[in-house]
Amino acid sequence: MKDAQGGQPIRRWYQNWKPLHGDEPKAQPDLYDSLMIKVFTAIEKQKIVTVTFIWMQGERDAREKLGDVYKNSLMGLYNQLSSDLEREDMNFVIGRLSDFDMKDEQYPHWTMIRDIQEEVALTNPHFAWVNTDDLNDGHDVNGEEIKDDLHMSVDGYKILGKRFANTAIELIKRNKN
Repeated sequence: MKDAQGGQPIRRWYQNWKPLHGDEPKAQPDLYDSLMIKVFTAIEKQKIVTVTFIWMQGERDAREKLGDVYKNSLMGLYNQLSSDLEREDMNFVIGRLSDFDMKDEQYPHWTMIRDIQEEVALTNPHFAWVNTDDLNDGHDVNGEEIKDDLHMSVDGYKILGKRFANTAIELIKRNKN
């Protein structure tokens, strides 16, 4: 099942999201709720053999300087989904942020979130991360040439899909019971 919405912070998925200080911004897990309605409708009365959650997100949190709570949020999201689906064996593939802002000039927590994504992926044999550094060069949807862009090229998105699929298959094979 595919469910995507670009440019959204993790607090739109993680129900217990909290900022490091203060009360704002607040968690608003409407995208998670919407996803789960679709998932439960799709799997009703079916026996699911395996579940792999593919995650490509983090740009907004990097821009909003929310890297300090990103690791807890990412792990919390996984645990929330695993609990809701009653799957302790759920695989998790994380698309690591690209090399767009390696000096943290436009998105102050860019490299922090990249590092967190890799770190989280190494914590569990059901987790893996996918490199996207080479996917944001080429041509965008308007045919304009891009280099180290925030978004991936047209070809980059196709390659990313293949990398996600291949990584998911590897995790499924590795973690067969």
